[in-house]
Amino acid sequence: MATLTPPTPAPARRPLPDLHAFEHHWQDEADAAFLYGVLATAESDPARQELYRKLAEVEQRHVDVWAQLLSEHGHPVRNHRPTGRTRLLAFLGRRFGPGFLLPMLLAEEGREVKGYLGMHRDTAAGVPGKHEALTLARESADHALTLNRIAGRKGEPWHRTAAGGILRNVVYGFNDGLTANFGLVAGVIGASVGTQYHAVMVAGVAGIIADALSMGSSGYLAAESEREVYAHEIAMERDEIALMPEIERDELALIYQAKGIDAEHAQNLATQVMADPEQMLAEQVQEELGIGVSTSSPLQEGWITGLSTAVGALIPVLPFFMFQGRTAAIAAFSIAMISHWVVGAARSVFTGRSVFRSGLDMFVVGLGVAAVGYYVGEWVGTLL
Repeated sequence: MATLTPPTPAPARRPLPDLHAFEHHWQDEADAAFLYGVLATAESDPARQELYRKLAEVEQRHVDVWAQLLSEHGHPVRNHRPTGRTRLLAFLGRRFGPGFLLPMLLAEEGREVKGYLGMHRDTAAGVPGKHEALTLARESADHALTLNRIAGRKGEPWHRTAAGGILRNVVYGFNDGLTANFGLVAGVIGASVGTQYHAVMVAGVAGIIADALSMGSSGYLAAESEREVYAHEIAMERDEIALMPEIERDELALIYQAKGIDAEHAQNLATQVMADPEQMLAEQVQEELGIGVSTSSPLQEGWITGLSTAVGALIPVLPFFMFQGRTAAIAAFSIAMISHWVVGAARSVFTGRSVFRSGLDMFVVGLGVAAVGYYVGEWVGTLL
């Protein structure tokens, strides 16, 4: 009786590299090198200029790493063309100087660290890109720490969730005023009979005042509440250091260990910090509570948010002071929709998304607000 030989199992198929991720990181690194060049040009301090140029050179080496991987897998790269968001950041950096662009690059480096660590974790062993991702994550982390020191900040910036400061308040306040008042104006137009656009002007001006006061007071109260919470937490931490110094020292030592410092060295370092209560408080506030130094007051937050809201809310009303009838309505709609796209594009500075996609999202939101406002106003007008 013949013996059947079992078939030889096919060799396991090696996972393919993620060429889309390679292209994404190539574009990000090329954009970063471009922005470091802009930062060096905008910087007046020679020492910082030289540092930014060196960082640009390192970023260019990162570009070459991804370009080589793409070329090895049959996807040679094209000439670099900055994304719309990168061109916007470059324009703002040249306009407002290094103080504006530096935090944006810091956020970019933080996103790179997270992205590379995720890529290294998710890529199978032996697959191209895994080793490169870990190497570039370390170099990007070093860049982020360097920029963090230049900006006068502490800690690991890739763990931060807040960014933008005053400019962020301006953009979001403007967006809120524009969208809310646009919906109000559209609703009044829908409810108006014939050419009764005087009602639109009255409602629009009332909406400007109401939106500005509402957003301004909300911004003030939010910042004041946050400050009060932080003050309470810091006061509690001060008491804990005074009353339970051993426990606080051990907590700080554990934080140091979590960062990779060996237990003995971490304990000695925490003991040294504990010798100065004020330094200990500052260290615990930063490391344990995660509270940073505030750069603006609640009053400043309030009036900036309120003023930007008023400017945004004025846009859909302004044409009615310049034109009459249908011309005013068409002009208001057109200017408001363009403004929605522009403010959406501006949001990409903080979100990291593409300028076009972010602008398109806000354009669609504005269109939806206008449609709902108009038809609800028309429906209410028929009821009354």
